[in-house]
Amino acid sequence: MRIIVGIAFVGILYSLGSALIYLMRDTGNSKRMVYALTARIGLSVLLFLFVLFAHWMGWIQSTGLR
Repeated sequence: MRIIVGIAFVGILYSLGSALIYLMRDTGNSKRMVYALTARIGLSVLLFLFVLFAHWMGWIQSTGLR
């Protein structure tokens, strides 16, 4: 589980970084930044749904506040 979540988190950060690079380099003629941010949102939603599914399946347990 940690490996899957870690890979998804790295993918989200990579997409965010690439959007920043496209923002700095492109002069507004390209939609690459929009596509990178859309990919980041999609990866974030998929990660959230995967964590919910893993909790439902019993692969992870909530520990609550201690």
